[in-house]
Parts: sequence; structure tokens; C-alpha cells
Amino acid sequence: IDLSGKKGIVFGVANDRSIAWAIARILGEAGARLALTYQNDRLKDRVARLAETVDGSIALPCDASDDDQIRTVFEEAGKAFGDISFLVHSIAFANRDDLAGRFADTGREGFRVALDVSAYTLIPLVKHAAPLMKGGGSIIAMTFEASQKVYPGYNVMGTAKAALEHSVRQLASEFGQDNIRVNAISAGPLDTLAARGIHGFLDMKKIHAERAPLKRNIVVDEVAKTALFLCSDMSSGITGSIIPVDAGYHIMAV
Repeated sequence: IDLSGKKGIVFGVANDRSIAWAIARILGEAGARLALTYQNDRLKDRVARLAETVDGSIALPCDASDDDQIRTVFEEAGKAFGDISFLVHSIAFANRDDLAGRFADTGREGFRVALDVSAYTLIPLVKHAAPLMKGGGSIIAMTFEASQKVYPGYNVMGTAKAALEHSVRQLASEFGQDNIRVNAISAGPLDTLAARGIHGFLDMKKIHAERAPLKRNIVVDEVAKTALFLCSDMSSGITGSIIPVDAGYHIMAV
């Protein structure tokens, strides 16, 4: 797959082990130019160093919970690239306290934060990306099967992923007339910094490997290669879909 001449923005790169970076790296290897966003100054140098490894790419500040910063990042991307053809939303957050204990104990503010950061942020990103996708484009979000099933320890984040997936379908419907496709990848458990905050994560990985038809866990490059396909013209007829990359775990009843 050749993405030479294509440009896009990847939101959610935190370090070199994050899913967002694995996706960015493979898109860069395919010839794309990228804008990688970082949430705050603490991450600035780390993300800037990663951006330097992808020819013609830049790093831009963007806290996606701030509408002004969202507006600015698209203005800067427009100046740097002229247009874009893809966007990757790999953003999620919930208070650690809301990922442990009982779901019924989730506080109102914790619920709001999880839904705002993990689900709502996709909406303004798509809205601002669309005018830059002059010839159409592809938008990818990252989700997890907890949107549909109960995973102890995932709690409010499962609710947020359910909202995110509905947003994917709603946005796919609204922007299809502009030849903009919106899909999500539902990845199996991966060793990322965010995963460490999930209670029982190691048990989750073990059970996935035991029950999945492929009898193993996935690796992050398998998610990245799926994203590469979705960002390319090879996926031109796919939109509004949740694509599982989980070694087949999602098909198993027991």
C-alpha cells in the first residue's frame, strides 16, 4: 500500500508503545506525511522526537477536551499540508478510581469526563477535518469489545466505547456524501500504558489467548496494518463499521 502524497493527523500518541504510534509509524513507512498531536508540555519532546522519524511530519499541541486547541491544530495542519486524507482518533481517558470497584459507584463527574474525552472528542475532530478532506478521506477511531459486553474492571470506559461506536455510525452517515469514511478498530488487549490502569488486565489477556480461535493475543502491528488498509483506497467501500482485530475472540460464546 502506497500513501505517497497523502497527509493526515494522528491524535493520541503518548509514547513509542502506544497504539497511535504504531499506526503513525506504519502510515509513515507507506509514504504519508503526518501531524502527531501531544496533549501537554510533558509529552511534547517525546512526541516531537517520534515525529522527526517520519519524513515531512510535524508535532502539534492539542488537548482534545479544549475546543480552541482543536480549532488551532486543524488551522496549523491546513497551513502545513494544504489538505488531509485521513485522521486517527486514539484518545481515551477515565479516572483510575472509576476503573476499579463497582460500576454503580461511578460518580457524575467521572462519567462526564470519560464520555467527553473518550467519545465526544471524535465529533469535533471529524467536523474540523472534513473541510480539509477535499477529495474525501478516512477517519479511524479505536474501540474495544467492552462496548458490547461486560469486562470487569473496564466499567465506565465500556460505556464510553459504546457511545464512541454509535458516533462512528452517525458520523459515517452524515459525511458519506462527502466521500468521507468513518470506521473503528476494535482491538484485543495490548500492552500499552493505558492498559496498565485496567484492573485484571493480565487475566483479560490470558483468557483472550486461551479462547480466541487463533489461540494467541494480537500484536500492535496487526492493528496498525488494519489502520493502513482503512486509510488507503483499498477500503473505499467500507464505512460505519467496527472492525475487530482480536484473533477472533469476539465470535466465541464460551
